[in-house]
Parts: sequence; C-alpha cells; structure tokens
Amino acid sequence: MSEQRAPATVRKRADAVRNTQAVLVAAKAAFAESGVDASMRDIASRAGVGVGTIYRNYPQRSDLIIAVFRNEVDETAAEAERLAAEHSPPEALRLWAARFASFVATKRGFASALHSGDPAYQPLPAYFLGTLGSKVQAILDAGVREGSIRDDVSAEELIRALSRLADSGLGDEGGLPGGMAGVLLDGLLTPGR
Repeated sequence: MSEQRAPATVRKRADAVRNTQAVLVAAKAAFAESGVDASMRDIASRAGVGVGTIYRNYPQRSDLIIAVFRNEVDETAAEAERLAAEHSPPEALRLWAARFASFVATKRGFASALHSGDPAYQPLPAYFLGTLGSKVQAILDAGVREGSIRDDVSAEELIRALSRLADSGLGDEGGLPGGMAGVLLDGLLTPGR
C-alpha cells in the first residue's frame, strides 16, 4: 500500500514576494493620485515590473484594488497593536488616529470602486471594521482599565467617527488628528486627563 503525501506548500520566491509588495505600493500611490482607473502600465512602471506580473497575480482590476485595500487595513491594524505595546492608551490612540487619517486619505483614491455596487467589494466593510475594531478596542479597553479613557464608546463607533472626520478634511494639515478629530479624541479621555 502506498502512502499518500500531503501536497507541498508552494512558497513564493523572494523576488516574487518583493514584486508583489512593489505592485501593492505602486498601486496604492497610483490609486491615491488618479483613482482606481490608473493605468496598469503606470503601476507596473512604478513597481519596476512588467504588466504581465500584475495580471498574473491580479487577473481582474478588482483583485488589485481589494489587495491594496486589505494590505492598508492590515498595516493600520498592525500599527494599532504596535502603538498599544509602546505607549499609554491615550497616546497610542492619538498616534494611531494619525495613521488612520493617512489610511482614509489613501482610501479616497478607490472610493468610487468600493461604492460601485460590484459584488467583489461587498466583504470589504466587514473586513475593515473586523480587522481594525479588535485592535482599537484593545487600546480603549486598556485605557478604561487604567482610568484614562471613558468606557461608553466602542471601537466601531470611534472608527466610524474618525472616518467621517478624515473624509470631511477637518483634520490638520499634517494628517495628525487636529481640528474636530482632536476634539473627538480629547472627549474620550476621562475628566482630569
């Protein structure tokens, strides 16, 4: 009787991983500048790869848009986790809000696609809130435990409010949470903080 082997896990070559990351970075920049209709040739040129490399990894334009969006959400969530480990909850929240404002600015570049009604994008709002929500909630919960942050605001409420404020352009010029976003964050602190 012969033994069946489990299928080998296919690992991408290091250059393929670099190319994929370069495409995501280039697409993010192109989408921020020109929207999701940015030329694939332009994206390939910025990434230093051939157009075929893009289509091999992202056969549909929506595949690339989704990959850029998910990558940005994942990086923004990782930043929340890193900041929570290195700073007090109020400071971590303020620093994360600045990173989040940058993400929202990038998201504007592909807002038309995300709101197009294309079924490919339907899972993204849940992914967005699910991925970011737990990381931001951990910061809020740590602040509640230490008595520095109010206990009556959820991460989802905060993320939605910061998104709307960032979309409105009421932050400060450097992307930091100034203006109304700063007022919102100050309002999360307990009295005396």
